[in-house]
Amino acid sequence: MKKITVVLSAYNEEKKIADCLASVKWADEIIVVDNSSTDKTKSIASRYTKHIYSKENNFMLNRNKNFGFSKANSEWILSLDADERVSPELTEEIKSITQKGSENIVGYWIPRKNIIFGKWMQHTGWYPDLQLRLFKKGSGKFEEVHVHEMISVSGDTEKLNNHIVHYNYDTISQFIYKHTEIYAPNEAETLLLKGYIFSPTDAINFPLKEFISRFFLREGYKDGFHGLVLSLLLSFYHLIIFTKIWEKRNFEEIKNINVLDDFSKEVKQNYKELSYWIANEKIKETKNIIKKIHLRVQRKING
Repeated sequence: MKKITVVLSAYNEEKKIADCLASVKWADEIIVVDNSSTDKTKSIASRYTKHIYSKENNFMLNRNKNFGFSKANSEWILSLDADERVSPELTEEIKSITQKGSENIVGYWIPRKNIIFGKWMQHTGWYPDLQLRLFKKGSGKFEEVHVHEMISVSGDTEKLNNHIVHYNYDTISQFIYKHTEIYAPNEAETLLLKGYIFSPTDAINFPLKEFISRFFLREGYKDGFHGLVLSLLLSFYHLIIFTKIWEKRNFEEIKNINVLDDFSKEVKQNYKELSYWIANEKIKETKNIIKKIHLRVQRKING
C-alpha cells in the first residue's frame, strides 16, 4: 500500500494547528516543522506526531517546508498550512487516487475554499484558488524565490475535485500585517529583479489596476461588501509594494514632474476605465433590453 506523509510548517499557530492536524490524523506520517514558535504550537503538535523539527523562523517561508519534504518517508507528500483543513471528501479522494491513480501523474492540484472575515470568497480571485499540494516524494519542491510561489513538480499533473478549507484571514490587522510586513517587501524585490522601471505615476496605477482586476475582472462585486473591501485592501497592498520600491531608492526626490498635471491625467484615464468596467459588468447583470443598449453605448464611449 502506498503511504502518505503530511508536511506542515508553522509559527505561533496554537489557535489553529490542532484542527489542521486532526483533519489529517488518517495520514501514515505527519511531519511538523516548528519555526521557533513562542506559543504552544510545538506542544500541541506533539499530541499528533513525534516527527517535529525545530528550525529558525525564516523570512523565506518555503525553505522550511522543503526541509520538511526531505524528511518524509512516504511515496506521497501532502503539504499544508496550519490554517487549512482537509475535508472528509478530500481525504477519501486522496486515498483513492494515490492507490489507484496513473503512474505517470506526479502531482495533483487541489481547489481551496478561502474563508476570509468569516465568508467563503467565491470570487475576487480567491476561488477556485488551485494549489499544487499533493505530489510524489522527490518530484516536487518550492523554488524558494517568492513567498507566494507554488510547488514545482517534474512531471504530469491532474486536478482533484474536493477542497482544502482555508481559514485565511480572521481580522483586518492580520491581513494588513501579512501584506505590508511579509508579502510587500518580497513582491517589491521580485519586481526589481524582473527589471521593473520606476515610474511615479505607478503610485496611482498599481492600486487602481489591482482594484479593477479584483472587483471587475474577477467579479469581486459578486462577493458583496466582502468583495468590495477585499478589492480595496488588495489595491492598498499594491500601493505598499510601490512605496517599498520607492523606499529601496532612498525616497528619492522625483524631478521633472508636475504633480497636479501628470496625476490629473492618470486620474482621468483611470476614471474612464472604471466607468467602462462598471458599464460592462452591469450589462452582464441586467435583463432589461433598453438598459442593456444604454449601457453598451456608455461602455463604447468609455472604451
